[in-house]
Amino acid sequence: MKTRIIAAATFVPIIFIVLFFLPAYVLAGVVSLICAISAYELLHAIGGKQNERVRIYAIFSAVLIPIGAYFNLTEVVFPAVFLILMCLLFYEAIIGFKTIRKITFSQILTTLFAGALIPLMLSSLVNIKQMPEGHLLVLIPIISAFLTDAGAYFTGLAIGKKKALPLVSPKKTVEGCFGGLFIGTLSVLIFGVVIVFTTFNLVIFWALLLYGIVGAVLSQLGDLAFSLIKREFEIKDYGRLIPGHGGMLDRFDSMIFAAPAIYLLMSFFPAIIAR
Repeated sequence: MKTRIIAAATFVPIIFIVLFFLPAYVLAGVVSLICAISAYELLHAIGGKQNERVRIYAIFSAVLIPIGAYFNLTEVVFPAVFLILMCLLFYEAIIGFKTIRKITFSQILTTLFAGALIPLMLSSLVNIKQMPEGHLLVLIPIISAFLTDAGAYFTGLAIGKKKALPLVSPKKTVEGCFGGLFIGTLSVLIFGVVIVFTTFNLVIFWALLLYGIVGAVLSQLGDLAFSLIKREFEIKDYGRLIPGHGGMLDRFDSMIFAAPAIYLLMSFFPAIIAR
């Protein structure tokens, strides 16, 4: 746990600086890097080493999609990248059929998920950053995901007794899940209070409450979804990049569902309004 806390204390300030102080193109570059590493980790963990080109295709695709989001071209870039990636994968599957470099249909779907769908969902952070007051709004999915995860972890450690889903996530408890929901939601509301006292923005607290609840629920769903993949393929972590946390995908899995959901809520129900 000590290693986990030290790593978090090191990376959280860096993430805050990128999100709050630096321009959107820096965030787009960071998200592209996160998506590229995540794509590599997922395919390396569950896809074996049959065809290195497939992983290269996925990594390049993962880099391009957040960049497209920065230029507000997601509606063009994502379909183009998805189509090209799918064509390349089927080409590799056709020429490698019944050889040592064969690619199964399930591997094609996995590569599309790793190289296109995960980057599309994480690109929501870039979209949020470019909204009005985006330097504040973009902190919300990070607060929601990270503090829901921390809340679930420490609540489960302190009072967790009843296992929630032992076949999927052996350490997750019912008490931890509710603790994550409570702390994640409360953290978003506290962030709103901080905004009230430090800026001139109007804060809509019922909208923040909605962000907090949806973000906390989907953060835990994302964590469980990628735990399910790990259990199916009998792996402990997706990588060892972040001490105490595993790989990049282990750290950002809880944001994959939460970030796009919060972005959609922000689009329809603004919570922080400049005045």
